Amino acid sequence: MAVPELVVDWLKLTPERVQTIADICHRLAAMGGPCVSLSDSSSGGGDYHTRPVGVMGFIYEAFPDLGAIASALSIRTGNAMILKGGDAASRTNQIIASILQSTLADVGLSELLVFPVASTEISHLDVAQCSEIDLIIAHGRPSLVEQILQQASVPVIPSRMGNCYLYWSASGSLDQVYQMIVESHSGTPDAVNRIEKVLLHEAHSENAITRLWNRLQEVGFTIKLDESLVQSLGLDARSSDTSHSSTQHPASHSPASHSPTSHSPTNHSPTSHNLVAVDSPEWDSAYLKKILAFRQVKDGAAAINWINAHSSGHADSIVTGDYTESRRFIAKCRSSSVYVNASPRFVRNAHQTEEIALGMSNHKRAAGGLIGMALMRQRQRIFHGC
Repeated sequence: MAVPELVVDWLKLTPERVQTIADICHRLAAMGGPCVSLSDSSSGGGDYHTRPVGVMGFIYEAFPDLGAIASALSIRTGNAMILKGGDAASRTNQIIASILQSTLADVGLSELLVFPVASTEISHLDVAQCSEIDLIIAHGRPSLVEQILQQASVPVIPSRMGNCYLYWSASGSLDQVYQMIVESHSGTPDAVNRIEKVLLHEAHSENAITRLWNRLQEVGFTIKLDESLVQSLGLDARSSDTSHSSTQHPASHSPASHSPTSHSPTNHSPTSHNLVAVDSPEWDSAYLKKILAFRQVKDGAAAINWINAHSSGHADSIVTGDYTESRRFIAKCRSSSVYVNASPRFVRNAHQTEEIALGMSNHKRAAGGLIGMALMRQRQRIFHGC
């Protein structure tokens, strides 16, 4: 079917992924009822309670396990879920939906609470334009998500992947930057919050920067540079290509190497064939691979402005030793989720059951950017007369 290698990995239904589905279902089943009533004294009294959104649609590419998790979250919050998966996993999607439907019937609930759209004659856009659906969640490659977002006739929550930024401030630790980048690319197969763009404060030395590059290259990352950074450091980067393959020749004298010659500062500089120039449109798009683009900025304000203009806006981070700077970053960065000296790694089966999520969104209505139970409930205010 000429399925891209990235999507082939997403299609795998491994025993570990099946076990994650089971764990999430058990944890959701152990929770209380889907709707709760709470007091709200923030605006002078009154109550509110949460209620289901109604009929939800989940449009997803590959990831057959996500159909089951989306259905479990939907049932737990009292919603009905329409599933429209990709054709590459159509048989698997149908079997998973059949298992869920038979289980619903066994406990006396309607099988229609989970409704798979199996017909290939019904497209993703047909589902996104169905007036009987109250809310669409779209998850997959950016091209699919953007298409649904632009052409849907019902509200859409886009699940973003990649194009997350990290700002390495003047007081930030090199080791912490390295750890956050590497961790963000691990975990679930879609690595939703993978850091792909790094903004460097101009105070960082060439030695520190190249040490970071060499360490990242050793674990398979391709390094790409903004033209201004190439000129600032006096480097020679080759033109960007379309292969986006990880470098096979990392610098041999990085700090992580145990070579006896690694004490020489001149050996930290990567050779020109290790570095690739960044094309301007890349700052706005996701790689979804182990590729990192670096850009130098004057200060925190410039970093924030660049992130707000080019990031996907669902999860961006800062490494800093300055408390005031961290507060300023939180206040000015418009991303739904901001990570301060903490890895943005996305974990679908989170420790807190309320944070089990399908993905991340840049919509501010989603609690913490997570696409989970909080998003699948509507808040209704209740005012009582005397």
